[in-house]
This record gives sequence, C-alpha cells and structure tokens, in this order.
Amino acid sequence: MLFEIENIWLFLSLLPIVAFLYASVGHGGASGYLALMALFSFAPESMKPTALLLNLFVAGIAFYHYYRAGYFNKKLFFAFALASIPLAFIGGMITIDASIYKKVLAVLLVFAILKMLNVFGKETDHIKNIKIWQGLLIGGVIGFFSGLIGIGGGIILTPVILLLHWGKMKEAAAVSALFIWVNSGAGLIGQFTSGATLSSQSFLLVALVLIGGWFGSYYGSKKFNNSSLRYLLAFVLIIASVKLFFA
Repeated sequence: MLFEIENIWLFLSLLPIVAFLYASVGHGGASGYLALMALFSFAPESMKPTALLLNLFVAGIAFYHYYRAGYFNKKLFFAFALASIPLAFIGGMITIDASIYKKVLAVLLVFAILKMLNVFGKETDHIKNIKIWQGLLIGGVIGFFSGLIGIGGGIILTPVILLLHWGKMKEAAAVSALFIWVNSGAGLIGQFTSGATLSSQSFLLVALVLIGGWFGSYYGSKKFNNSSLRYLLAFVLIIASVKLFFA
C-alpha cells in the first residue's frame, strides 16, 4: 500500500515537482516517476502501471498547452504513432524479470538525464521531411520499449526529432506529448490485459501530478526555462539510474 512506503511524504512532495519539470518540455514524466519509485523502494510490479497512468494525465495536459500554442505537427506525429501504438500494447503485455527490468530502465534514464541537461536542445532552421519508413521503424521500436518498461517514449523521441532535424524544440515537444499519451494508453491496456492492477491510492498521485503538469506545460509552452531545477532533477535521475543498475 502507498502509505506503507518509508518517507512517503517526501515522495509525495517531490512528485509534482517532477511532473512540472517534465511537462515544461512536453513530456509525461514516466521516467522521472519510475526513478522516484525506485529510490523509495516501491514494489516492481506496481511501478509500470502507475507510471503509465500518471503519464496519461500529464502528457494530455502538456499536449493541450503546446497544441493551443500552435506547435503541433500532425504529419510528424502520425509518422511515428502508426507503428508505436500497437507495439506499445504488445510491450505492455510482456512481463520481464525484475532484475532485467531495472537494468533496461537504468539505461533509458540516461536519455532523460541528457534531455534535462539540454544535450539534445540544439535547434536548426534546416528542417527535413521525415520518410514514412523512418517514422514507422523509429516509432515502432520506441513504442515497444515504452510499453515494456512503462514510459511514454518522449525521452527518446524528442532527441531523435532534434538530432535528425525533423522539427524544432517546441514542435518536438508537442509531437512527443501526444506520442507519450497514445503509447501510455496502449501500454496500460496491455498491462491490464496481462493481469496488472492499480491501487485506488494511485489516484492521489494523479491529483499531485496534475497540479505540477498543468503549471509546467503552461509555462513551458510560453518559453519558460529554469535550468537550475532541471540540473537538480538530472542529479536525482543519475542517482536512480545508478541504484537501478547495481540493484
């Protein structure tokens, strides 16, 4: 049960901050939630469905704000989503060994750390058109791992869009937000199909991330930037990644 976790009040205090920071760059925050849950020793079987549930709400809010600001590229989104949605569902149905799960998550957290440190934050005016096969391949791979691990895939998709010059920062954030939302939904359905359940106390966590996600995505879509807090979050993710890898 949620309130049996040691130092649960500290966890509940940190959760909306994580949601705020992730939503400010168009992400749902699943990698951050998973990192926090790992640090506070949550049961592994509860981590994936809980992170996907929280992702649904925060990514939905993030997409709303970025869409309203005019940054959504529908063509770019569908190029990735066509293959990612069914493969996220398949990934969500698969249960992997807890030790392997922790190692894979630790590696994927590196993407979140690099994103928070703005390693992938370089924009260019030379935007290229994505080919359909590129979107299907990349979207499918990211979607599968999204469902398998319990993330939305934005921490991987955003860097890919920027590195391959398929969009600018705000455009990548808008596309990633909806990409995260559909993958989280597909992955969560896959989880339920394989017998996963959610505690009723999970909806307390939803309320907390909604607060952080609303303000984060609002200010993020309005060119908000707070590098010191992002560095702090990156530090927390590094600790979680190391803990997971050597657990």
